[in-house]
Amino acid sequence: MKYLMLIMDGAADRPLPSHGDRTCLELSRTPSLDALAREGSVGMVRTVPQGMEPSSACACMSLLGYDPRVYFMGRGSIEARSMEIPVGAGEAVFRCNLVSIRDGRMHSYSSGYISNEEARELIHALDERLGGRDVSFYPGVSYRHICLVRGHEDALRATCTPAHDIPGGVIDENLPRGEGSELLRDLMFRSADVLQKHPINARRMERGEPPANMIWLFWGSGQIPPLPPFRETYGLHAAMTSGVDLLLGLGKMMEMQTLDIPGVTGDIANDYAAQIQGAVQALETNDLVVVHVESPDEAGHDGSVTDKVQAIEQIDEQMVAVVRSLGHERVRILIAPDHPTPIHVQTHVADPVPFLLWGAGIAANGATRFTEAEAARTGLVVEEGHGLMADLTA
Repeated sequence: MKYLMLIMDGAADRPLPSHGDRTCLELSRTPSLDALAREGSVGMVRTVPQGMEPSSACACMSLLGYDPRVYFMGRGSIEARSMEIPVGAGEAVFRCNLVSIRDGRMHSYSSGYISNEEARELIHALDERLGGRDVSFYPGVSYRHICLVRGHEDALRATCTPAHDIPGGVIDENLPRGEGSELLRDLMFRSADVLQKHPINARRMERGEPPANMIWLFWGSGQIPPLPPFRETYGLHAAMTSGVDLLLGLGKMMEMQTLDIPGVTGDIANDYAAQIQGAVQALETNDLVVVHVESPDEAGHDGSVTDKVQAIEQIDEQMVAVVRSLGHERVRILIAPDHPTPIHVQTHVADPVPFLLWGAGIAANGATRFTEAEAARTGLVVEEGHGLMADLTA
């Protein structure tokens, strides 16, 4: 038996009054997901334990079979692990977004999904001008980067707000605050002086694109202990494909194979067909493959119903249809969002999400579609999301 997990990041939603009180899953045409729902077991699962942050780090850790109440210790260091950035004792690592500020407000948390090449040049400029013995900047993917701070572990006590939580928000009202925040605020303000004058941003403005004119620091964490390897925990060789460092970092921490598939991105430009083809190929040499798709989450953060529906429909057409064709007797499948990213709030919430189990030994439980309402109607509720991995691999 082979196993495949498909994480549709942020695909769950809340009813949209402007669209007949339907969610994006309900608005989407998803014949393959709905067929699996009719043939498999559908329910609701709580991926974010009560009182914990509704981040992908916490929620995906649950889906991957690890209790975040035990193992979650911060997101920055997970992303650093993906990028092979060592984090030593007493050091602090932060997500460093390249953002676009306009008239004192958060205009774009992604600088219009700045390209890897442009972002890399800007991060190198920041490291040259602001980096040194105490601070280093490391380029990641598109707008997502890393800032490592040495000798200022108190910065981890600062209260920071993720950039995507404040679309249109006033910058001065959302800067890091409290103990340890002075250094972070200083770096953010000084970054504006470097970035606003950079030729990359001059060219972006000439093209009518938002300039990456400031950094935004959040999701700080320190050195974290390794997770128990997935192979030892579940007895399976596993691989992962994702376009974002967070998931790849989690995979590396669990000692999964991380797949390098050309065309896999962390936005709506993702090559869905290439990603699922690479995942299916990886199943030949692995027992389980995790496929993480970021695009519905990005569309949710942008508040775009059109993009979110399109992302869900492309996942259904180009990915789910392929997996279903592998055969009921050969592959067991778990499909779920990690958390909702509702259009009307444009950020993550901790609501339970729908999940779908399909394959040998899994009986149908009456669902007709893969939607939030259908999942709730079945009455199947899993209160601890980290238990789903055991259900999949039982």
